[in-house]
Amino acid sequence: MAKFIEHVFAVPEEMEPGILRVTLPLPSGPKHVHSYLLRGRDGWTLVDTGLGLAEPSWEEILERVDGPVVRIFITHMHPDHVGGAEAAVRATAAPVLQGRLDYEQCERVWGSSDWPERIGDWFLVHGVPPAEAEELIESGHVFADFVRFAWNPEPVDPGDEVDGWRVLSMPGHADGHLCLHRGDVLVAGDTLLAPITPAIGLYPESRPDPLGDYLETLRAIAELAPRVSFGGHGATIGEPAPRAHEIAAHHDDRLDRTEAALAGDPRSGYEVSHALFGGALPPIQRRFAVAEALSHLERLVALGRARRREDDRAVTYTAA
Repeated sequence: MAKFIEHVFAVPEEMEPGILRVTLPLPSGPKHVHSYLLRGRDGWTLVDTGLGLAEPSWEEILERVDGPVVRIFITHMHPDHVGGAEAAVRATAAPVLQGRLDYEQCERVWGSSDWPERIGDWFLVHGVPPAEAEELIESGHVFADFVRFAWNPEPVDPGDEVDGWRVLSMPGHADGHLCLHRGDVLVAGDTLLAPITPAIGLYPESRPDPLGDYLETLRAIAELAPRVSFGGHGATIGEPAPRAHEIAAHHDDRLDRTEAALAGDPRSGYEVSHALFGGALPPIQRRFAVAEALSHLERLVALGRARRREDDRAVTYTAA
């Protein structure tokens, strides 16, 4: 991923006429996130706003852009995409457009005081030992300390148009994930990435089968067959349909591995995360691993290939 880090603090890059990419730093994970500027009739649409780190500032970035940003579009409420929205509004005075479900969940996570308690209880129910659950909660503060989303954005719905771009619902990576499509170009957020695959996790209060949602999203992208897809991390994808099929095959394989991990006694999502991703992970990666294991377990339940057992204290899974 080093070649992407070179672009941090750099001037916006022209990806093709009317589309600029801005690469911003992250303290963990892929170490970068892409925002995009789409030229329109009355100015630029900024797609996603980074995590909200102080540097580089949106004022500095936009000094290098020819013309004003007249609207800000949020693909989804994950911190590295929505966290800098407040700063982007200060720099542009532009309205923020965000999906209704996405904003509702944004408020419930980043705008609430009880999210650490809620996700902590959720980790415990899914088998994470109490001491380790505390570490997983603390790992989330790497992002949460920076997030400043925009309150009360203008709502957008699938099927709306934003300056000639059609809004598409593409759930899975996030329940309310939206993309923009025009002609043969997809601005994909985190629905389609290369070389990494988007994380598909189950979290408190999320839709019940995020992996099922995501596999439908991949089918929709393959049917749409855009010429190019601009994602939130990594490389521009010049063949989105084959990449969608490739990621779907990756999840089919992981479903088989998840089912194999259920041989024997009932297992928690935490235990299955060790079978799938190994035992030696730092807390923030274990956080994602548990959520990813649970999304695959719930897909198996929906397919009739596994059973869920739950009470007030624990959720476990067995082979069907």
